[in-house]
Amino acid sequence: MIRLALISPLLLAACAQAPGTAGERLPPQYHGVETSLLEGDLVQFHVTMSKAQSPQDLDEYAECAAAQYALIRGYGFARHLRTTMKHQGGRQIADAVYTISPSLPRGLRTIDAEVVVANCEANGIPTV
Repeated sequence: MIRLALISPLLLAACAQAPGTAGERLPPQYHGVETSLLEGDLVQFHVTMSKAQSPQDLDEYAECAAAQYALIRGYGFARHLRTTMKHQGGRQIADAVYTISPSLPRGLRTIDAEVVVANCEANGIPTV
């Protein structure tokens, strides 16, 4: 019995998870954005990343790209239209379409570009 009591803490220490295992969140890796102006104020973003913890990570990356693009073009707002996501070769890929506009557009998924870009920078999410 005494031996088990002495060994148990050692076994527990040996079973502790090593860094980079399932218990620790690895930072996502961002692999770039491809932007295409479709027509007028309609813009398509292809974003690619790996180690996303959820589809929300990929969606946030696309939103960051859209917000920065809106600012680059001299607009202050964007509205999300659609996003499709897929996995390919260990990477997550999103195809997102947004409209950009100088004033707050109608719709439910609108973003204030300056606020979103500031949040992206604070959270380490790259923009365009």
